[in-house]
Order: sequence, then structure tokens, then C-alpha cells
Amino acid sequence: MRQFDQSLNEVKRVLLTMGERLEIAVDKAVRSLATQNDILAKQVVLEDKEMDRLETVIDDTVAKLIATQQPVAKDLRLLIAAIKIASDMERMADLAVNIAQVTIEMKESNLVLFKELIDIPKMAQITQKMVNDGINSYIDGNTDLAKQLAKTDNQVDQMYYDLLKELSYYMQEKQHVEVAIKLCFVARYLERIADHATNIAESVVYIETGKQVDLN
Repeated sequence: MRQFDQSLNEVKRVLLTMGERLEIAVDKAVRSLATQNDILAKQVVLEDKEMDRLETVIDDTVAKLIATQQPVAKDLRLLIAAIKIASDMERMADLAVNIAQVTIEMKESNLVLFKELIDIPKMAQITQKMVNDGINSYIDGNTDLAKQLAKTDNQVDQMYYDLLKELSYYMQEKQHVEVAIKLCFVARYLERIADHATNIAESVVYIETGKQVDLN
């Protein structure tokens, strides 16, 4: 196997690791909120440093590959896309941290949920699958799977708007306003994670076709 292929496989391995850690972070963050577990939330915050490190690994590896191997055409697009995908995942991890911080803030302020969380965990599960599908579409060069993410993103958008409508109802009661606003932010963070997952899909289409597309 040529040196370029070995290095590219390492890039893909790191991206897979980032994807796995991201899915775990989103799951932990939302579970911390649903169960009001600030210890779990603080784990999400601490573990985010590893995502930052992995993004740096991708950036450094790709920069070295471009400088030493001078790839062209699809090989170059694979590397450019890897940097962008790593950046998208790092931003998604930051959004998971934002969700965890909502849990921490609620615990510190003695705020409690006024209802069982149902839609937010559902949104989280969908976004986790979008991350998984996005990374797999990159690894396999599967543009059909990538394009399917755009349809899933529309589903998340609709869930987000429906949840805002429901939370606006609770805001009519003074005792629920502060928590309802925080839940609106959480829903927004999940909606943004879905958008970043769709960005990964756009990168996959760019690799395979050489064309920039807007799937959002």
C-alpha cells in the first residue's frame, strides 16, 4: 500500500473516532438534562478537550500529506473534506457541551423540569444517527446516503419548530419561563448539530462529484 493510502486510512480512522465520541457526547449531554445529572454533564465538558485534540491531529496530518504527496483531483478533495468534516464535528461537540452546560446551570440555580423530556431525546437520537451516517458516507463514498441526510435534516427542523411552539405555550406561565427558554436553546443546539451533519453530507458529494452543493 502506498504511503498516501496508509495516511488517508489513518485520517479516516481518526474521523471515525471523532464520530463515535461525538455520538456519545450528544447522548450523555441529553441524558444529563433529562435526568438532571450534573456529574454526567461535567463529564461531557471535560471530554470535549479530546475532540479538540483529534481535530488538530486531522489538520496536521492533512497538511503534511498535501505538502509531501501533492495529491490532485479526488485525493485532494478527500483531504480538504477531511479538514472540513473534522471542523464540523468539533463544532457539534461544542454544541453538546452547550447542552451539558444547561444541565449544570439548572442544577446551580435549583431549576427543575416541568415535564418529562420526550421530543428532545428523540431529536438527539436522530442527530446521532445523522452523524453516524455522515461519517460512513465519507468512508464509503456513498453519495446516496449523504443526500438522504438532507431529508433527515428537514425532519429535525420540523421537530424543532414544533417544540418551540409547545414551549411557547409553557412560557405563558411565569414559573415555567426560565426553564422553557433553556429548553428552547437545547432544541436549537440539536438543530444546529443536524445542520453540521448535513455539511458532512455536502462534503461527501463534493468529493465524489467535484461540485459544491447546498443540501440544507
